[in-house]
Amino acid sequence: MTEKLLTVVAEITAAPGKEAELREALLGLIEPTRAEEGCVQYDLHESTGTPGQFVFYENWTSLEHLERHLASPHLEAMKARFGELLGAPPRILTYTRIA
Repeated sequence: MTEKLLTVVAEITAAPGKEAELREALLGLIEPTRAEEGCVQYDLHESTGTPGQFVFYENWTSLEHLERHLASPHLEAMKARFGELLGAPPRILTYTRIA
């Protein structure tokens, strides 16, 4: 039977000239997030064709764990920097694996 996981795809785009700064800030989220209870997978990707266009691919054991992550101090600190670093609001999509 397939394990029930909550999958998150978060698309994040850097403001012009902020690509490297955003990359470093996002990389700083990896270690503390992977240590969070309920985090199964938390991988950061950058577009091969558009530098500064990032995608997090995440798997969580439950919505409650994801909600705790969204309220974590390291993510709250990152959200406070969105205005200076992002070229558009992040696009967050959630899925449930069915096969």
